[in-house]
Amino acid sequence: MAQLSDDCFAFGGKLLSVEAAEALIAVRIPPLGGEESVPLPAALGRVLARDLVAPLPLPPFFNSAVDGYAFRHADLAEGGPTRLHLAGRVAAGHAAAPLPAGAAARIFTGAPMPPGADTVLMQEDAALEEGAVLVPPGLRPGANARPAGEDVAQGAVALPAGRRLRAPEIGLAAALGHASLPVAPRIRVGVFSTGDELASPGAALGPAQTYDSNRFTLLALLARLPVEAVDLGILPDRAAASAAALREAAGCHDLLLTSGGVSTGEEDHVRAAIEQGGRLVFWRLAVKPGRPAAMGVIGGTPVLGLPGNPVAAVVTFLHLARPVVLRLAGAAAEPLPRFAAEAGFAYRKKAGRREYVRVRLRPGGALPVAEKFEREGAGLLTSLTQSDAFAELPEDVLAVAPGDRVQVLPFAAVF
Repeated sequence: MAQLSDDCFAFGGKLLSVEAAEALIAVRIPPLGGEESVPLPAALGRVLARDLVAPLPLPPFFNSAVDGYAFRHADLAEGGPTRLHLAGRVAAGHAAAPLPAGAAARIFTGAPMPPGADTVLMQEDAALEEGAVLVPPGLRPGANARPAGEDVAQGAVALPAGRRLRAPEIGLAAALGHASLPVAPRIRVGVFSTGDELASPGAALGPAQTYDSNRFTLLALLARLPVEAVDLGILPDRAAASAAALREAAGCHDLLLTSGGVSTGEEDHVRAAIEQGGRLVFWRLAVKPGRPAAMGVIGGTPVLGLPGNPVAAVVTFLHLARPVVLRLAGAAAEPLPRFAAEAGFAYRKKAGRREYVRVRLRPGGALPVAEKFEREGAGLLTSLTQSDAFAELPEDVLAVAPGDRVQVLPFAAVF
């Protein structure tokens, strides 16, 4: 379990920018460490625990990149075609005999180059005549052939520690002969919702209740990260009960996430509950939606209290919870993916805070066009299901006009 000091998040300001919050996380939160070996199919999405050093070159031998004819480039005539007699055939998976001078061998993609050969003519460029092949002029030495180690040299770091393993990394590890990989253990994350107004889906609703959505949104977001996510249910609007539940959960989790109860209302108990069990630093992030957020430590376990409005919970998850999870898991920093778009809307905002505007994307000219979602409420779940991205408006931007260039954070890359 994580064991952080109670003051590890201490800072001097009252309102943090996104960059300042992420920088503080990178400096103050250490990776949990540890290592376990898992078979390749189970390594997808996990974090590589140590450098993967290539035990052999990739490709492991000099081979043909195409179907064609292998020969010595030095045997080619200058200024015209060269006739080379055919002296052998090399298929993939079979050893090749040495190639005599003035000869060519029929060869197939991936087959080892015959000793002496260094160049391959693609079969569609070849002309055949009575046991020989005519090689046209202009072919460069080494054409259509792949040297041993062209992709990865033996002894090189093929994958660095901290890399999250995707399909390409799994394929590379397999190509290097690894049947299993050393990965960091999954961190254990407990997820609470808060509030007497909430009921779990499937339960009967009280007269003033709504069904809890945030807990399931957060669990779904965590499913894309290298964690074991645990549903801890709903905290009641009672300070003592909330404090007891957080203390108990802190003892068996590496990170706790809550949603709701972190503002300044009389029924917002998460802040007080964290303070009772450890140390609280109330991070008022300079973002909209999502400013009220609590971060602290209980018994050495970091606790993040996210806002209760669904859109605000998602924004703060991406900028607080996601980097904390990756840091604890020992993963290399992964900036949120962004790309440029053309604004198809007009918008005004305050200076000094970053705003995330929900947008739909449609094809445009040089850039896609971002059209603002019709409504702005932070409690509108449909604004996430019916939009494609957040348009990210920096702190120093006061207004956006149609045609302006904006950065967008696509939902498909993070949801």
